[in-house]
Amino acid sequence: MSLLKLACRSILNRRITALLTVVSIAISVALLLGVERIRVEAKNSFTNTISGTDLIVGARSSGINLLLYSVFHIGDATNNISRETWEDIASDPAVDWTIPVSLGDSHRGYRVVGTNTAMFEHFRHAGDQPLVFAHGKAFSDLYDAVIGADVAAELGYTTGQGITLAHGVEMVSLQNHDDKPFRISGILQRTGTPMDRVILISLQGIEALHVDWHNGAPPIPGLTVSADKARNLSLEPEAITAFYVGLKSRMATFRLQRLINEYPQEALLAVLPGVALQQLWQLVGVAEKALLGVAALVVLAGLTGMLTAILTSLNERRREMAILRSVGARPGHIFFLLMFESLFYALAGCLLGNLLLYGLLFAAQPLAQSWLGLHLTISLPGLFELGLMIAIITTALLLGLFPALRAYRNSLADGLTIRV
Repeated sequence: MSLLKLACRSILNRRITALLTVVSIAISVALLLGVERIRVEAKNSFTNTISGTDLIVGARSSGINLLLYSVFHIGDATNNISRETWEDIASDPAVDWTIPVSLGDSHRGYRVVGTNTAMFEHFRHAGDQPLVFAHGKAFSDLYDAVIGADVAAELGYTTGQGITLAHGVEMVSLQNHDDKPFRISGILQRTGTPMDRVILISLQGIEALHVDWHNGAPPIPGLTVSADKARNLSLEPEAITAFYVGLKSRMATFRLQRLINEYPQEALLAVLPGVALQQLWQLVGVAEKALLGVAALVVLAGLTGMLTAILTSLNERRREMAILRSVGARPGHIFFLLMFESLFYALAGCLLGNLLLYGLLFAAQPLAQSWLGLHLTISLPGLFELGLMIAIITTALLLGLFPALRAYRNSLADGLTIRV
């Protein structure tokens, strides 16, 4: 107990240096744990981009390509699916619901997604979160559109405002559907998923836009169909790009997946969203590992600063160590004092770093949710985070061996000799 008291008083006597060392380690620890927490939440948010959907069905290609264009709206499909095929699969007794997706148009760089009201009823993200409207309601008219939160924020759109859609997915399109303007009927709350950056219209709205197009070619002047005339036409889609499938029982997942992959009428592919998301994360998750490595180097830099502070103070404390030896302190006691100091810096740095991290999490949680759609879970440190802190403390003790052994080896006369 006397040694502990002596060690504490020694640190207190150098309180400014000790405080700066602890703060340096605390910032490093907060950065490392913060990067780890954001990495985990980003991965959870990524894997929860779509949930509650058992299968995604599209034209035969790779599973990642199907996921990219049907969920993330990146790239293009290799082919479409006929309406008859969609309805045939949807009529399977194991199928509870389907959500069609039709792509190919855009508005100022944002994808237009043709679908039906099943999107608002059955689409889930982040576990079991449905699509919620911040303003307005789902489309009910042929020329209604529902926009995501990012579209509304970046373009300054509000409900009731008119927009013109364009053919193709380029930022600047030369083929605008000027003759069939849409009206914004609703704005979705931010989800942190690709749904924030889409414009949802009905499948019939997609057909109305292209009713006077032929084989992808724009309408011939004088033979166009006006927006009002299009309302009186049969606008049932002949084909869609892909569709999501929800099953009554997940036990039927693999049976239906095999049936779809072997579908005789069309070359189709059915993928499990969770599996495809994990495969995609393995491709894009290299950056988060690199970021974690950089944070670990920052911690190492903080611990190196601790070592520098101890070594610097050790040279100034030669006389202190010699006096302790002269009153009966053994070399082992001196060794203990230096090791305790390293342990104190590491423990205090980890504690203060956690307090700093949780303070930042509480402050950043609403901002991350509203700006990025990223939900930062505030919970106790997990096993991996505890392992990181144990590794930090262990590294601090290993680094503390250098000044402790140096002090241990110093003779009694070392601190009593005047050095010029």
